[in-house]
Amino acid sequence: MGVTTSDPAMLPVALAELKSFLGISVSDEDALLAGLLRAAAELCEAFTGRALIDRTVTEMTAAATVRTRLTLGPVREIESVAALDDAGTETALAAESFAGEIDAAGEGWVRLRGATDTQRLRVTYRVGMASDWNSVPEMLRHGIVRLAAQYYLRRGETAEAAVPAAVTALWRPWRRLRLK
Repeated sequence: MGVTTSDPAMLPVALAELKSFLGISVSDEDALLAGLLRAAAELCEAFTGRALIDRTVTEMTAAATVRTRLTLGPVREIESVAALDDAGTETALAAESFAGEIDAAGEGWVRLRGATDTQRLRVTYRVGMASDWNSVPEMLRHGIVRLAAQYYLRRGETAEAAVPAAVTALWRPWRRLRLK
């Protein structure tokens, strides 16, 4: 129904790595490079199906007594669940009213313990593989830096949309596919 996340804190360490990779010592294009890093990191997360750096997520989901899988992962903690009425008024649910669980694969699940008139839930949870950029697995970091560097070197060209095979080869071992 909808997912909102807080921004992960990956700069300035990632920016320093990208500048080193490209051999850039001036700060004239830091804003451009930071944007390219964010784009590459978002593509990495979309490809792997995993949030890289710890952050808070707020997700709107249907209210149900069957288990509902949360969209992002790996889930670290389910912080709160609130019921939303038709007017959008939010009411926090007591811990006894819902079940939240995180399985061995880091998938988060939420379900109501009993029937209710509530149609929607707002679930707030934390996701992320690592607490900061330095803790992100090296293969993922290197792929992000390489992709951002490629974006930088090919700016102004009509680029193909595909991620280079060298980058996907670095990311593939971390890929999480979900069967619906």
